[in-house]
Amino acid sequence: MWRDTWLVFQRDMASAMRNPAWLLIGITQPLLYLFFFGPLFVRVLSAGGLSSSDGWLLLAPGLIAQLALFGGITVGFDLLADYRAGVVERLRVTPASRLALLLGKVFASAVQATVQALLLIVVALLVFRLDISPAGLGVSVLITFVLAVAIAACSNALALTLKSEQSFPALMNTVLMPVILLSGILIPIDGSTAPGWLRIVADVNPVSHIVTALRGAFHGDFSSGPVLVGGAVTVGFAVLAVWWGARTFGRENA
Repeated sequence: MWRDTWLVFQRDMASAMRNPAWLLIGITQPLLYLFFFGPLFVRVLSAGGLSSSDGWLLLAPGLIAQLALFGGITVGFDLLADYRAGVVERLRVTPASRLALLLGKVFASAVQATVQALLLIVVALLVFRLDISPAGLGVSVLITFVLAVAIAACSNALALTLKSEQSFPALMNTVLMPVILLSGILIPIDGSTAPGWLRIVADVNPVSHIVTALRGAFHGDFSSGPVLVGGAVTVGFAVLAVWWGARTFGRENA
């Protein structure tokens, strides 16, 4: 299975590398938020008593999570294109593992999102002087990779379920928007910024816990309860998403 996964991974990465513009296209929106929204965000938090450094350490992890979300959710379009071109059917008649067909695509998407996240972190480090430890950088990159795996698996499963280029983006936007708003990516959802009912709804959103874990990693706080919960939620979310995606591929094969 792992050999099949590697072959599919190589195919998708080779396709991506033939058009390296994806690196800049995917990172453009987070960079715009970083440069144009970031100073306003930091200024508002500074008025509330937080330092400028703390403001950037809150915003940058949120933008990394946003990058993983957008990078992962759009991979369903590639699967739909392969489906229409008959590539998926040709792969199914091979002895390749159906799980490998999913994992190869998912890992390729996650690697691309992780590379973009690293570029964003490098820009934030050089321009805004973020104070992040090497351990914090490593943990945040790992969380980003696992989150991208989960989102890409969901995107592939959803695309293969709908099989419609019209329905997929509509449903994708309908689901993605409340997930982003309720995750505290741009503005942390806590007792000082949100009413009680909104915090309760946000607690149901797994991405909100993942964003909290990313912010804890940036601060170097690896042992606090919210960070440990966020890490566990990240892994659990990825396992469920891959199971859903593999089940969808298996059902299609049947």
